[in-house]
Amino acid sequence: MSGLGPRSQTAGASGADRFSINQETVRQWSLPELVDGCAAAGVRHVGLWRGPVQEYGPARAARLVRDAGLSVSSLCRGGFLTAADPAAALADNRAAVEEAATLPTGVLVLVSGGLPPGSRDLAAARERVADALAELGPYAAERGVRLAIEPLHPMYAADRCVVSTLAQALDLAERFPAEQVGVVVDTYHLWWDDTVAEGIARAGRGGRIAAFQLADWVTPLPEGVLLGRGQLGDGCVDLRRFRELVDAAGYDGPVEAEIFNPELWARDGAAVLAETVDRYRAHVL
Repeated sequence: MSGLGPRSQTAGASGADRFSINQETVRQWSLPELVDGCAAAGVRHVGLWRGPVQEYGPARAARLVRDAGLSVSSLCRGGFLTAADPAAALADNRAAVEEAATLPTGVLVLVSGGLPPGSRDLAAARERVADALAELGPYAAERGVRLAIEPLHPMYAADRCVVSTLAQALDLAERFPAEQVGVVVDTYHLWWDDTVAEGIARAGRGGRIAAFQLADWVTPLPEGVLLGRGQLGDGCVDLRRFRELVDAAGYDGPVEAEIFNPELWARDGAAVLAETVDRYRAHVL
C-alpha cells in the first residue's frame, strides 16, 4: 500500500495530508477494519455513515477513531426534510446531530429530500427545507456541529434532493449564520454546472464551505445510477480544477473521496484504499 505517511509530513495546505476516505468507498470493510486500514495507510481522516456508527455505537466509534489517531471529516447523513411527517424528520435529524457531536465531527451532511408525496412544487419543497433548517441550525451549533447542505445532481430532484445547484444550496444556507449552516461541494453532483466556479467563490466569501467531496462521472451511466460513481480519474470531471477553486475560496479542510461503486466494493478494501490514494495524488493534487 502506497500510503500517505511520508509525504504528509511536508505537504502544504492542499497536500496529501488532507485526504479523507468516506466509509462508503470501502463499504466492504467494517468500522474497525476501516480504522485499522486507514491507520496502516497513513490516512488521517474518515467520513462516516450513520448506519454503521449506530450499529457500533457512537461513543464506542468515537473511542475507536480517536485511539487510532484519526479524525472524522463528516457524518452522512441527515436531511430528508421534506418527508410526509415533519416532526419525525426533525427528531431523526436531532439524533443525527447528537451522533455527530459524539464522534466528534463538526459536519453533518444533509440530503434535503425530494418532492413531498403528490407535490410538483419545487419552490415550496425548498421552503420546507428552510423551515427545518431554522429549527435544526441553532440546535446543531450549540453542540459544535454545522449542517452542510449537499446539492445533488438534478436527476435526483424528484425523490432525493430538491436542492440541485450550489447556488440553490447557498440561497438556503445564507438565511442562517455561517456557523450553523454551510454547503457541500461534491464534484459528482456539480461538475456539469457552468456557474459552479462563481458559486464556490461565493461560498468561500461567506465561509460556507463545510465539506469537499470527490467522485468522478463515468459514461455510459450504469443501471441504478445512485451506485454509479466513478473512481477518481476514470471519468470526465476536472477534479484538480475543483480542488484549485475550493482552495482559492479559502477551504483548507479534509478532501473526502466518496465513491458509491459495487465494483470497488467487490475488491479487497486495502487495495481500493491504496488505489484511491494514488488517484488522489495523480488527479487532484
